[in-house]
Amino acid sequence: MSNYTKTTVLSEASRTELHDVLNLTGAEVSINNMPAGTAVPFVHYHKHNEEIYGIISGKGTITLDGETIELNAGDWLRVAPEAKRQIAAAADSPISFICIQAKAGSLEGFSMTDGVV
Repeated sequence: MSNYTKTTVLSEASRTELHDVLNLTGAEVSINNMPAGTAVPFVHYHKHNEEIYGIISGKGTITLDGETIELNAGDWLRVAPEAKRQIAAAADSPISFICIQAKAGSLEGFSMTDGVV
């Protein structure tokens, strides 16, 4: 048995969830591509998981508890579990982003404290 799992994500896929294909056990990761003028069709929040959004390309907005925040390529955003959220691509631009979910408060070590040389 190998100590890694590798996959390839096609850039034209609208959403790819990596939990099953990589056998993730501590986080959920998705790659998302939304056409210009589209939005996630629902507002949601989480019971336990914080989300980290990394904007790969394009621009859009995320509405958090009624406040709209502009998003642009290169932006990273952490959202607390209880925040009600909905992300949208700009009317004139698609948006591509990575979304990482992990249980809030569960990180016991960082690279410098958890890594073993």
